[in-house]
Amino acid sequence: MALTGILRPGHAQLRVLDLKESVDWYSNVLGLKNMGTDKQGRVYFKAWDERDHNSVILRQADQAGIDFFAFKVDGVASLNKLESDLNAYGVKTERIQAGDLLETGERVRFEIPSGHLIELYAHKTDVGNGQSYTNPEAWTSEAEIGIAPTRMDHCLLYGPDIEKVQKIFEEVLGFYLVEHVLLPDGGADLAIWLSTSNKAHDIAFVRHEEPGKLHHVAYLLDSWEKVLRAADLMSMNRVPIDIGPTRHGITRGTTIYAFDNSGNRFETFSGGYEAYPDFEPITWTFDEAGRGIFYHDRVINDKFLTVMT
Repeated sequence: MALTGILRPGHAQLRVLDLKESVDWYSNVLGLKNMGTDKQGRVYFKAWDERDHNSVILRQADQAGIDFFAFKVDGVASLNKLESDLNAYGVKTERIQAGDLLETGERVRFEIPSGHLIELYAHKTDVGNGQSYTNPEAWTSEAEIGIAPTRMDHCLLYGPDIEKVQKIFEEVLGFYLVEHVLLPDGGADLAIWLSTSNKAHDIAFVRHEEPGKLHHVAYLLDSWEKVLRAADLMSMNRVPIDIGPTRHGITRGTTIYAFDNSGNRFETFSGGYEAYPDFEPITWTFDEAGRGIFYHDRVINDKFLTVMT
């Protein structure tokens, strides 16, 4: 599909309990590149193969979790139109000046019914991936530091009113439903997976009574072998693993879920199918949700359902 309007996930700002320890953890265990610190003390990171200046921002806080999740759009005209469309739909927006985040242009921020803050922006400085734009090599030495994902890929958020969230994403922002899990009565959804591209999902939501919760931020790896390597590195560094390595039924990706040093869950994954907006959404009934989430185990562990930040 032609990528117009919203292009892809752009950045996530996470709250951590010990910033110094987290900088070391995200640099050397997860293997992101430290891109600097702003006047507020927030620390910026990018994955080795990302070209924009940052995709993960950490700030010191008393409680772990997520402050906001952002998407990059294809230009200022789209940013202005999407803000106008959100306002016309009844969604209040806030303009945040360029430079509030390092190397990032003006942002449009709004709260969705699940209690999460979403941002849109058109500009972030292209710093490259350490390779030439002419005749590049296959990878750089940074691809061997820690787990070394190629990009920050998506997030899963927990909160109420996900049917209202879905309408905003579909009717205003141009996303489409890829897969969903039904509640036991089949009358509404427990979880939804939404895409703005041809990925199986760019963001997902699970119905939960408490608003504004983070389940995980996900990082893409090149292959199943890299997922297994990530598992080895997690064990070497005593990273608490939730589940995996295993496979999803939903999206068909191979995956590990684990926790950073503040208790924020993260995912390292590879694979999954390509999606297109003309595809019929895949439906999972509640009795098969275990197989949908963890295809090999066919059951969902209690920690996966109940632990979030």
